[in-house]
Amino acid sequence: MDALILLGSFALLCALGVPVAYGLGLAALIAAFWVDIPLEAVILKISDGTDDFALLAIPFFVLAGAIMAEGGMAARLINLARVFVGAIRGGLAYVNILASSLFGCISGSSVADTASIGSVMIPQMAKAGYTRVYATNVTICGSVQALLIPPSHNAVIYSLAAGGTISVAHLFLAGIFPGLLFGLCLIGLVAWTAHKRDLPRGEPIKLAEVPKIVREALWGLITVVIIMGGILTGVFTPTESAAVACVYAFAVTLFVYRDYRWRDLPHLVHRVVKTVAMVMMLIGFSVAFGYMMAILQIPAKVTQLFLGLSDNKYVFLLLVNVLLLVLGTFMDVAPMLLICTPIFMPVITKLGIDPVHFGMIMILNLGIGLITPPVGPTLFVGCAIGKVTMEQVARELWPFYGAMCLALLLVTYVPAISLWLPGLMR
Repeated sequence: MDALILLGSFALLCALGVPVAYGLGLAALIAAFWVDIPLEAVILKISDGTDDFALLAIPFFVLAGAIMAEGGMAARLINLARVFVGAIRGGLAYVNILASSLFGCISGSSVADTASIGSVMIPQMAKAGYTRVYATNVTICGSVQALLIPPSHNAVIYSLAAGGTISVAHLFLAGIFPGLLFGLCLIGLVAWTAHKRDLPRGEPIKLAEVPKIVREALWGLITVVIIMGGILTGVFTPTESAAVACVYAFAVTLFVYRDYRWRDLPHLVHRVVKTVAMVMMLIGFSVAFGYMMAILQIPAKVTQLFLGLSDNKYVFLLLVNVLLLVLGTFMDVAPMLLICTPIFMPVITKLGIDPVHFGMIMILNLGIGLITPPVGPTLFVGCAIGKVTMEQVARELWPFYGAMCLALLLVTYVPAISLWLPGLMR
């Protein structure tokens, strides 16, 4: 009954349209009142949840990505992608996916990826003869890579939700191969579609323009070198590397590219502050919610439930995939990570599943949810940019789901894809 009060009140609040963050906090307070726990204890947990040095990495990563996104980085990465794959049949679709891979190294956000890459690529693909629906589908599906390829602020959130015991550096490394595999599966689908539909060829890049294109794109990609190189060499903590990357992004955008005006900077910072404020509120309230779940022994009960169904880890992972694919259609990545990670962590410990590997499974599952109706923020942004309806996009998404689910199954059942690179650091 106690667990029902906590989970039921949260579900009811969400059904009534209460924002997820407030729903988590109010549900925690309702449950605390029900089991006669001092409300002050819950409030203190909210405060403790945001009092963590590692959390400073989130606003820095978000700000660095936003600066590079609005400072012309997307267009330069698209040109770089064109150098490699732009001239072949279906070239613009390949360019779209490859540009998303490159931009994911900077943004860490599928919504930002879709907005930046899509605003350039969808009109170009439509002009070249692609349908706007197909161009939109390629864009939104390709943007899921940004959640896996480092730096990903979702990896920081997962580490926090797991109790801070998982290295952020290991999670960053673990996301590289799954992200690339995801992109390769989409490229395979595009190759098949290009042959079947006789997609148009792209315009080749003149050889004389290549050095300039590469040089301009490298300025942005150095951001990744700063972040990953600083972390792996021990020069920076993840938080410090994010701060340095943020300063570098400012310098490149304002003094090298010069595509961004100083007077627009306050508006950009204001949008980033709003985003970060929502994320931090969500984290604080989720910690209180997790505290009440621990008090009510919900993780232990879920562990017993899953082990009662099967003690086979492969069956468990299949069940988790199905569950997260369904739940991901209704909630964003961050709240689902914060809610589900404390629940699943005891189960994966019992079954001997590596938490770094499990983190990649969770993020990829929930990333697919971002482009799945009825609640898919990346889907909504893509439809708005592509000037198509959600129904039109959803009808032609099925082949892309096939490619994405193939990547998900490989990441799930071949742990080495996620664990080989982190294993080199251990």
